[in-house]
Amino acid sequence: MIKLSDLGQVYIVCGKTDMRRGIDTLASMVKDKFNLDPFSGQVFLFCGGSQDRFKALYWDGQGYWLLYKRFENGKMNWPKNQST
Repeated sequence: MIKLSDLGQVYIVCGKTDMRRGIDTLASMVKDKFNLDPFSGQVFLFCGGSQDRFKALYWDGQGYWLLYKRFENGKMNWPKNQST
């Protein structure tokens, strides 16, 4: 089991993200929309609109990891914006 908290700082990208997006698009979003470095070794979490799946983007120094999780039963309580 991968513990995302062991990988370093974790950023939650609020709101819904199109889960069809791949590594390059998500890394570009981190850089352009949030002015953060996708090569920093930090974990960036993205959630789909149905809130039953998410993606984690992580740079390990040699390449990106893109982890995908889908819940079979239930949903997550994902923040819509930074104040919620």
